Amino acid sequence: MTDYIIGQNRPAHPGQAGGASPAPAGGDIIMDGTEANFMQLVLEASRNVPVLVDFWADWCGPCKQLTPVIERVVTAAKGRVRLVKVDIEANRSLAAQLTRLGLPLQSIPLVAAFWKGQILDLFQGALPESQVKQFVEAVLKASGGGTLPTADLLNEARVAMEMQHYAKAAELFSSVLEDEPENPTAWGGLVRAMLDLDDEEAAAAALADVPEKLRSNPEVEGAAAALELKREGRRVAGEATELRKRIEANPDDFEARMALANALNVAGHREEAAAQLLTIIKADREWNDGAARQLLFKFFEAWGHTDPATLTARRRLSSMLFS
Repeated sequence: MTDYIIGQNRPAHPGQAGGASPAPAGGDIIMDGTEANFMQLVLEASRNVPVLVDFWADWCGPCKQLTPVIERVVTAAKGRVRLVKVDIEANRSLAAQLTRLGLPLQSIPLVAAFWKGQILDLFQGALPESQVKQFVEAVLKASGGGTLPTADLLNEARVAMEMQHYAKAAELFSSVLEDEPENPTAWGGLVRAMLDLDDEEAAAAALADVPEKLRSNPEVEGAAAALELKREGRRVAGEATELRKRIEANPDDFEARMALANALNVAGHREEAAAQLLTIIKADREWNDGAARQLLFKFFEAWGHTDPATLTARRRLSSMLFS
């Protein structure tokens, strides 16, 4: 095993340590705002970095749901954006002044993004973490602040996968999960990286750690399909020579073609694996209740819908079905 997986082959992420958010670096990323320091912490600070202001109150239930979410997102931004939390009950004069300036503080939680001393954007209500992240990304883009660090890490991980540097990719995906334990792209990427390292145990362990709410995400489902296919293909991989002999003797031995397709997929021969299934579909598309078509769709899910092998096979399948 390599050192980017810890504890029973599982990736490190905050959820395994109680889910606590790390303390802001230097103590100046997340702060409490008051009427006395609002000018300094928000208006002046926003001339250099976007500042999000979370307006809340102790009696507001949705506020208590939103605040830890936005704290996690801001902490993961690693200083590219700051957060100032303002209790509108403890700062009624400030709240009244901001209301007169047009902020709809009658309905909280409300989060306003300040840039260059002006309100750049805002949202109301306890949004899910994915939407809060999108809001912060939009603020960074509008202010010329680039992207969130996790977006940079994901791009690096994708490049590493394309260059077949799978250990490096796994390390990068794990780094993303340290900051964003509910990032489905990182979970799916980590599982696929483990599979490409021929570590099915680690891939299965990572898949088991995926939060329940993410199990139906296409990125996670695709990685799960890839693991299932690899297991099935490994079972028949040693029979490939015998399967080819069976097909040579009887081209209509569709069971052999199905098994060979699985073996070829595990070996990385995607185009040939798809070709075996397309041969079955061309001869009898309804054979065995459409088993060849179902397996081909599972290949597409595992390979990814933009993979060259997927695109080529999908075009050939469309030509067969609609010609």
